[in-house]
Amino acid sequence: MEAQLKKFEQHLAVERNLSPRTVEAYLRDLKDFCAFLQQVKLPGPENAWCKQVDLLLLRRYLAQLHDRCGRTSIARKLSSLRVFFRYLVREGDLQASPVDALATPKKQQYLPRVLSAEQAGQLLDAPMSGNLLLVIRDLAIFELIYSCGLRVSELTGLDVGAIDFAGASVRVLGKGGKERQLPIGRTACAALQRYLQERADSQLDEPLFLNHRGGRLTPRSVQRKLKDRLRQLNLPGDVTPHALRHSFATHLLDAGADLRAIQELLGHASLSTTQKYTKVSFSHLTDVYDRAHPRSRKK
Repeated sequence: MEAQLKKFEQHLAVERNLSPRTVEAYLRDLKDFCAFLQQVKLPGPENAWCKQVDLLLLRRYLAQLHDRCGRTSIARKLSSLRVFFRYLVREGDLQASPVDALATPKKQQYLPRVLSAEQAGQLLDAPMSGNLLLVIRDLAIFELIYSCGLRVSELTGLDVGAIDFAGASVRVLGKGGKERQLPIGRTACAALQRYLQERADSQLDEPLFLNHRGGRLTPRSVQRKLKDRLRQLNLPGDVTPHALRHSFATHLLDAGADLRAIQELLGHASLSTTQKYTKVSFSHLTDVYDRAHPRSRKK
């Protein structure tokens, strides 16, 4: 299986031109399945493993996934298997894919975690203490995520040259290598300018956000910095950088922004992905109604 995985990796990276992060996710899911096959110890020669995978064995794999994974993770792993086995059919290793007979589990419906506008304001406006450069950097990070609705990987992938201060915009490379131009709010622009002035001598091809050693900041570091900030301000501790992205979209929608405009800003390929924010806003409207309507006021 190792040799076939190597070829499949090449297929994803070269033929399908998928991002390194997406290729890594496929391989991680397939290695999980490979570990399962080693546990069940398939009979017969190792190079004939794929012909021994049938519907019953796949259902056994899915059953043990239910003990440790949510439905979204199971659906993703099943999708990875489906793509891989179709590739094996294409390469002539199999006549038909047994994975195609499996139904994909329905994804769990959930409302994304969001901060209220007041909480977002507290996060961004409350004084910060510590090393001046790092404090200014962290404030610029939180301002930019909330101002533009960036994914944390998009944020950490930015170079200095991606920021156009004259046009108050940022050039972002999103999922699937798709580029989009986003407006930056006045406060976020000011925070970025202050950070770059304090940093000094930053070249256009250098990472926009640096760690204390001068290297590119990682998504994990951004998550940790945000969690520390939330703890200091006694704000909900389960808020992530992605929750700031959700908050950005929800607050725009609450203020009357068009759903398709929000889709463009977020870089969603499908409008249905953006529509989950309408549920968040409806939940917000319900809360307002319950508090304000004379026949629905909560005691």
